[in-house]
Amino acid sequence: MDERTFHDFSAITIDGERRPMSEYRGRLVLVVNIATQCAFTPQLTSLQDLDDRFSEHGFTVLGFPSDQFHQDPGTDEDTQEFCTSTYDVRFPLFSKIDVNGPDAHPLWQWMCTQKAGVIGGRIAWNFTKFLIDGEGKVLRRYAPLVPPARIGRRIESELGLR
Repeated sequence: MDERTFHDFSAITIDGERRPMSEYRGRLVLVVNIATQCAFTPQLTSLQDLDDRFSEHGFTVLGFPSDQFHQDPGTDEDTQEFCTSTYDVRFPLFSKIDVNGPDAHPLWQWMCTQKAGVIGGRIAWNFTKFLIDGEGKVLRRYAPLVPPARIGRRIESELGLR
């Protein structure tokens, strides 16, 4: 059994700084692989809405761009500019990563072993979402088709707001 938690990992922010996930200890976190040219890209608005609505209650969205499905071309700077100017994204964004295969980011490898999806441990598409509790355990995996607004009730429940 893998005894690691979300807090044992780190990732490079879109600005090039290493950020330990332990900075989010005690917070409910929704980790999402995002892309700028995907049919699900408009979910960025709903993800920001969740972050705005629940941030003061101990919740954060973390966006991990990935071009593994060929829908986020360009540089980290291009992705950041698009997300902020088109969708007013203010939640933390990280540097582009792979979410599948031998070069998949270790955090994403770990999350996939914690909650497999419909095609096993692999990420099927952009905007797969993982809900992580304050202790760093994966509570739930959501498919790309699940709109972020539908996760709001679970977030309210986990934060003790219902």
